[in-house]
Amino acid sequence: MSRTCSVLRIYLKNAISAGSRKTGRAAGQRFYSCALVTNRLANPSLWGKSQACRVLLASNSQSQRYYSSLPDHIDVALPALSPTMESGTIISWEKKEGDKLNEGDLLAEIETDKATMGFETPEEGYLAKILIPGGSKDIPVGKMVCVIVSNQEDVAAFSNYQPTDGGQAKAAPKESAASKESPPVPSSAPTPSAPASAPSISSSSSGSRILASPFARLLASDKGIDLTSISQGSGFLGSVTAKDLDSAKASAKSGSRAAAPPSGASSQDIPISNIRGVIAKRLLQSKQSIPHYYLTSEIEMDVVLSLRKQFNKLLEKQKVKLSVNDFIIKAAAMACLKVPEANSSWQDTVIRQYNTVDVSVAVSTERGLITPIVFGAEKKGLIEISSDVKELAARAREGKLQPHEFQGGTFSVSNLGMYGIHHFSAIINPPQACILALGGTTEKVIPADNERGYKSVTVMYATLSCDHRVVDGAVGAQWLQHFKSYLSNPAAMIM
Repeated sequence: MSRTCSVLRIYLKNAISAGSRKTGRAAGQRFYSCALVTNRLANPSLWGKSQACRVLLASNSQSQRYYSSLPDHIDVALPALSPTMESGTIISWEKKEGDKLNEGDLLAEIETDKATMGFETPEEGYLAKILIPGGSKDIPVGKMVCVIVSNQEDVAAFSNYQPTDGGQAKAAPKESAASKESPPVPSSAPTPSAPASAPSISSSSSGSRILASPFARLLASDKGIDLTSISQGSGFLGSVTAKDLDSAKASAKSGSRAAAPPSGASSQDIPISNIRGVIAKRLLQSKQSIPHYYLTSEIEMDVVLSLRKQFNKLLEKQKVKLSVNDFIIKAAAMACLKVPEANSSWQDTVIRQYNTVDVSVAVSTERGLITPIVFGAEKKGLIEISSDVKELAARAREGKLQPHEFQGGTFSVSNLGMYGIHHFSAIINPPQACILALGGTTEKVIPADNERGYKSVTVMYATLSCDHRVVDGAVGAQWLQHFKSYLSNPAAMIM
C-alpha cells in the first residue's frame, strides 16, 4: 500500500486567560489526544496512488483525550480501503499485543465491500491494545480498532484500556440529551403525546425539504424506509446519513418480520457478506436507474476456433493456451475503437468518452461476482490478454486483488458459455454504458451454395446490453456489426 499522505500531529490548547500563554500549563489548559482517522474523499477520481489517506487529527468534539494516567499513544481507526467502503470485517490480526511494529508491516487482514485486503501499520511503535478482535463483522469506517505506543514499557498501561465511545463522535448522545430536554419548551401549546416526532411530521406536511445525503436517500428508497420517521440525523445540520438508517431498519424489521416457513419445511438464514451486499445495491441501482435495452447477434465461430487450435499448437512449448474468451476480449476492445460511444459513461451533466479500452471481465468467486480489469486491451496481443486474465482471475478467487484492479473499467464482458448457457442478458455495470453477454458455441445447419445445399457451422450468440442515455439503438447495432466482423475474420484484429 503506497503512502502519499503524511501524518500530522496537531496540538491544541485552550487557555482561560491571556496570561496563560506565557506559562507552561495553565489550570484551564486542555490536552487532546490524537485520533487516527481516514480521509474519505467524495471524489473517487482522487483515489489511486493511496488507498487510504491517513491524517492524524485532534478534535474537542470527540472524547479521545489524553488522561494523566495514560502515556502518549495513537488510537488507530479502521480506514476506508475503497471509495465505496462504509464498513469492514477484520478477518485476522497479523500482530499480537506487545509486538514491535515497523512502518509498512501487515497489521491485519480486512474484508472490504470488494475484496480481502491487508491493512498496513500506519506508525512505528508497539501494538499496545487490540480493541476489535479478529472475526468482528460490520465495523464502521472510523471506529477505533487498536492502540499504538512509541515505547515498549508503555504497553502494560493499556491492558484494560477502552475508548469511552468506541472512537466515534459524541454528536448522537448530545442530540439525544437535547431531545430529552426539549419537551418542556413547547409546553405552552397543546401538543401530541410524542413531541419528538411532531416537528418532522409538521415539516413534512408543510413541504419543507428533508435533509439527507444522496446515499442515504438511495438506501431508504431501496429498503422502503420513510425518511420522515427519523426525527434527527447525525450528519451536518441534522441531516440523515446511512448510519441513521440502521435503527430505522431494525425497527422496521421488528415491525414486519418475514413470514415463518410452512410447517414441516426446513430453512436456514445465510448472513449477507460485504461483497454480496454491495453487489445487491449496485445491481438494483443499475436496473432502477439505467434504461437498458438489448441487442442479440448470431456469430459464426469456425474461423476463430480453427485459428485458436493453430495458435495453441504453436505455443505448446511456451505452455500458453489461448481461450475463446481471449479472442472475444480483443474483438470487443477493437469494436470499441470503431464505435467509441460504447466505450463511454453517463456522468449526469456530461457523457465521458474514454480514449483507451479497459475491459472488465466478470469472474465468479465463492464470495460473489468481481470484475478485474484488462487495461488497454486494444493495445495488447492475445497472449498478453490471456496471461492477464488468468492471473487476475486467480487472485480474484483468492481475494487478493488491489482496488485499482477491479474498480473502474470502461466496458464489461460476461461469458457463461462454459456452463452450457447459450443466451442471456447481462445487467450494466455502472457507470459503464455497455456490457456484452456471451453464451457457448453450438453447431447449426445453414443453407450453402454447394452440392448438398447446406453446411454445418459453429455459432455463438452475443447480447449487448446498452444504456439508452448514452448509446442509441442504431449505434449499439453498429458496435455488434464490428464485433461480429472481427470474430468472423480474426486476422483483421491481429494485424
